[in-house]
Amino acid sequence: MAKTTAFDAHITEYDNWFVRNRFAFLSELNAVKHVLPQVDGVIEIGIGSGIFAAPLGIQRGVDPSMAMREKAKQKGIEVLDAVAEKLPYANASINGAVMITSICFVDDIYQAFNEVYRVLKKNGFLILGFVDKDSPVGKEYLKHKAESMFYNDAVFWGTEELYAILEKTGFRVVDTLQTIFGEVQAVNEIQPAVKGFKKGSFVVIKALKDSGRIL
Repeated sequence: MAKTTAFDAHITEYDNWFVRNRFAFLSELNAVKHVLPQVDGVIEIGIGSGIFAAPLGIQRGVDPSMAMREKAKQKGIEVLDAVAEKLPYANASINGAVMITSICFVDDIYQAFNEVYRVLKKNGFLILGFVDKDSPVGKEYLKHKAESMFYNDAVFWGTEELYAILEKTGFRVVDTLQTIFGEVQAVNEIQPAVKGFKKGSFVVIKALKDSGRIL
């Protein structure tokens, strides 16, 4: 079942986080921009209010939260009511897909990645942006998970775990970047996007569809 209750009820609090933590948000946005090709036909899965999609130039996507969809539509984004595990797109019809801070909310990550594989064109890409569960921020999120209005039923992932799942679902990882060094609240400038992981709490993985897989 889609985890939408908190997002439908607390959309203002959701957007306010990005205002309060502006430089952390801009650091994350910058890291995604580093690996996002400037091509048409890109979707965001779990697009939320469009807080990332709008500045990234992504014009369509999906989200199961009605309140979030309405907010994204106000930014001129075409948003469909759907979940990652059942995407409303034809086979091999999408150039690329982006999932930013949304993989922790999917019910079945294998099915979600299988669906992305299905809708991507040959050599299409999947970009994941997430808080690594083994990072300093990830450990804090896990510690206070039960108290969070948004993360209390989330499932956090480590970078190496996602590498393994991506490989099993037909993707080849081609790039990994990290940012957010230190506490989120202490970020007072745009931090660099650095190759690799383990030091930064926000990780971006870019993977390509391996056309050798048999659906």
